[in-house]
Amino acid sequence: MPSQQILQEKTQEVEEITGLIKKYKVVGIANLQKVRAAQMQEFKKNLADKVYMRVMKNTLMKLAIENCKEKPDLKKLENYLQGSNVYIFTDENPFRLALILDRGKVKTTAKSGDIAAFDVVVPEGNTGQPPGPIISQLNAVGLPTRIESGSVWITKDTMVVKKGEAINERLASMLSKLGIKPVESGLAMTYAFEEGLIINQEQLKIDLEKIKGDIQKAYADSLALSLSTAYPTKENMVMLLQIAHREAYALSVNGAIPTKETIEDLLRKAHGEMLSLSSRLPTLEQKVAPTEKSQNS
Repeated sequence: MPSQQILQEKTQEVEEITGLIKKYKVVGIANLQKVRAAQMQEFKKNLADKVYMRVMKNTLMKLAIENCKEKPDLKKLENYLQGSNVYIFTDENPFRLALILDRGKVKTTAKSGDIAAFDVVVPEGNTGQPPGPIISQLNAVGLPTRIESGSVWITKDTMVVKKGEAINERLASMLSKLGIKPVESGLAMTYAFEEGLIINQEQLKIDLEKIKGDIQKAYADSLALSLSTAYPTKENMVMLLQIAHREAYALSVNGAIPTKETIEDLLRKAHGEMLSLSSRLPTLEQKVAPTEKSQNS
């Protein structure tokens, strides 16, 4: 009887999951490794209006996928149903959702075998630890030390592990004593399925600053090209008219073509040329005078 009841419960759960797959456009998978229960509840609360999250066995998810004949491409997702996961059902853009989840991560202390989330640099300064075994422990992980005012000091900023590298037990213990948290804990989308496409974790990572810079450069380049070729668009029309006006104005002034707009500059130019010429008249008169004198003699 209990086994029959368990079977019925699993069948009902598979039906519920099938309904979720059919209801939402995006199915996401997030790894539960190093995710705290409190964090999970906070994510569910903050994203309640955008996503539905559910922790379930991978076997139940596979059965639900088999039931979704309307989405045959979803079977591609079966190859990635491994480990402990939370499944995310949403109509939200998967890239935006991945960013939201990434921003919700928190730094935490490391354990042996954890992966550094960033380059870990131990800063120069007072450790607050009295002299003793701590000196050899610090030296063992590559940290130079000195004793000053009854405390152990680290003599210079020192990188102890690079981003992506594993943290060994000795280093994890030392970083914990120094209050350094080199590991990030939180949900990270590993895969997302949308409209027949599988998007992996690397593809879901978006460098917003780089993309913003690329878009700005592309806009500037295309604007410069449209201006140089005089190709009119809604965005450049005012600038093209300004360029045309400046070039037409310069041409009319250089060609001494009087118009309502150029007459003042033409008169100013003529006046300037007249002053320049008049300043040279004494020199011309001096050159003419000797010639006239020689002729009279």
